[in-house]
Amino acid sequence: MARDILSPNQVDMESPGRRDYWVALGHTSVWGSHLIPLTVIVGPQAKAGEGLVAFGANHGNEYEGPVAIKNLLREIRTEDVLGRIVLVPVLNVSAFRVGTRESTVDDGYNLNRVWVDGAGTTPALAGITHRIVEFVRTVIWPHVHISIDLHSGGEVARFPHWAVYMAHDNAEKNERRQQMARWFGCSVIMGSSSPGPSGINGALFQDADNLGKEAIATELGHGSSTDVRGVRYARQGVLAAAIHNEQLRGSIEPIDHHADGTQCLVGNSASVTAPYPGHYEPLFDCGAVVSKGTTVGLLHDFYRMDEDPYECVAGVDGIVISQAWGARVDQGQTILMVAEKVE
Repeated sequence: MARDILSPNQVDMESPGRRDYWVALGHTSVWGSHLIPLTVIVGPQAKAGEGLVAFGANHGNEYEGPVAIKNLLREIRTEDVLGRIVLVPVLNVSAFRVGTRESTVDDGYNLNRVWVDGAGTTPALAGITHRIVEFVRTVIWPHVHISIDLHSGGEVARFPHWAVYMAHDNAEKNERRQQMARWFGCSVIMGSSSPGPSGINGALFQDADNLGKEAIATELGHGSSTDVRGVRYARQGVLAAAIHNEQLRGSIEPIDHHADGTQCLVGNSASVTAPYPGHYEPLFDCGAVVSKGTTVGLLHDFYRMDEDPYECVAGVDGIVISQAWGARVDQGQTILMVAEKVE
């Protein structure tokens, strides 16, 4: 199936039917363009400003989202779409091309940290990574009210499978968001006022939430591999959100931890930052229940062979939701997160 190659202002998000695009964003180092795959399917009941978008490869070495969305391109039938469904298997095409977290070959930025004012519209923020932000803000955001950002740990961190929603003071909104996250089937569901360790700003998840959209993000694997359950959870979550929000015709049954009632709901988290470069030794697996003050991991310095390792201690009673993936870690890297167990 041939895809049309066109500029962002030529993308049709409103006409009925299905359109498969390569959206061209100008390349700064070669004569040509970065091509972002985008499929939009518009059904007979589509409403202005409403729809669902699913993104894969916000980071270029996370593959569960791209694989699941690529599969959904073949699975979702145009005649079953009621509202508007937008599928972007690979958002960060620059990083994905070389299999790195950041756009290392082009501008060196991390796409999930650059959703800031002026991204893609000011000369100082005009690289490909910032222009991807501007593309989403101008072409996609005006036409959707649900955003699903499918992440995994890449080479940075390992996780139990989890889905996160932005907690809300309004009980009805909070419950709706929590249920959307639960339908992925993951073992851990996180309701949070922040998408990650303290200090993280400029995330896609935050940008969507700031605009009043229902935003879900995930962690579905690690190690720059393709996790079997991670792909399954991504598919399940996107389809469930589309069906339950009347964008897609059909029915769907709960799976895995959602089906058997073993999901763990967690809230705010406490993280440990590496005070020096070294090698991380986990003492507990991700998903383990630990008490505040428990030493969850050790940071070794092999240039100070006879010194005791640094103890990475749980800051709250809760669940280990993230640890460094590679043994070698950099100074300042978040190497442990423990989240409070809500239920």
